[in-house]
Amino acid sequence: MNSSHPSLVRAAVRNNAEWCAAMSRSHGVEGELGEQAWAAPVRTPVYYPDAVTLVAGADPAALLSRIDTAAPGASVKDSFADLDLTDAGFRVLFDARWIHRPASEPAGPPGLDWSVAGDPDTLRAWALAWDDGNGDAPLFRPELLDDPATFVLAGRSADGRVAAGAVASRGDHVVGVSNVFALDGGPDAAWPGVLHTVHSLFPGLPVVGYEHGDDLAAALRHGFEAIGPLRVWIRPGQD
Repeated sequence: MNSSHPSLVRAAVRNNAEWCAAMSRSHGVEGELGEQAWAAPVRTPVYYPDAVTLVAGADPAALLSRIDTAAPGASVKDSFADLDLTDAGFRVLFDARWIHRPASEPAGPPGLDWSVAGDPDTLRAWALAWDDGNGDAPLFRPELLDDPATFVLAGRSADGRVAAGAVASRGDHVVGVSNVFALDGGPDAAWPGVLHTVHSLFPGLPVVGYEHGDDLAAALRHGFEAIGPLRVWIRPGQD
């Protein structure tokens, strides 16, 4: 493992796999948590992998046997960036970094009125803001509200509209944060409120997740450190 924080990486990986499982369940897709990976036998929701490796050195053949590689778009989250799936027809979609922030209150003010979405109407408003017109708002279904470990965080402006948000996934030892957005100012505008809200909900838990590109740079500006690599593989369909 190319990381000086192996236990933190494992915690982030496990937390992310559990979040992928929760999102899949909300769409009626039941995955299975094995020793080496979480995997779903049918296609998972858009943007979510069909498998997430849980350990370094996972067996590629065994992993791929647990997902549907016949239908277009099979994807694998290679949590330790140590697999080679090219012979199976996969290509690298992107590389990213696991991130970690100690359990501490952020220095910046939250800026908006933050709360946890608790009903389908609020979730719908959040999803429309997150989607920002791309057509993927239905990804976040009301069934997600039934998951006890999932907290959809909404930051509202003075006029009551959802202007920023994120998803917090509570684990035993960490809280994962994903889907960070702000309609104005990007993740830099969202992170102070997200971190204030997470600290209020889970004051003793460190925060983990993964980001890449400009979103990674923004997270690092808000007190995160990069703790290990990951890679997402996809098997393109035939045109």
